[in-house]
Amino acid sequence: MTSELPEELQQRLAGYHVTQFDEVALRQALEQHTTTYTLIKLAEWPARRWRCHYRLMMRESMYDAQTVSEAYAMGLLALLGAAVENQEEHEAHSETEQTE
Repeated sequence: MTSELPEELQQRLAGYHVTQFDEVALRQALEQHTTTYTLIKLAEWPARRWRCHYRLMMRESMYDAQTVSEAYAMGLLALLGAAVENQEEHEAHSETEQTE
C-alpha cells in the first residue's frame, strides 16, 4: 500500500521522529499537540477554486490539502516546528540568565 502523503512531507515529519504516515496515526499525533482543530471537506466549487479538497483550521492558521493525511501532516509540522522554536528560545533565555 502506497502512502497518500507526499514524500517531502514524510521526510519533514521523519525529522521530528514521526514515522507513521497513515491518516489515523497523523490525527492522533496532531491531537497530542493541540486541543482543538477543525477539518473541513470542501464542496466541489471551492475545491476547484482553491485547488484543494480539505482545509484544516487550527488556532489562527489554515492549511489547504488534497487529502486528510496531508492536512493533518501540515498542521502537525506547524505545531512541531513551533514547539522546537519555543524550546530553543527557552534554552537561549536560560543560558543568558546563567551567564548574568
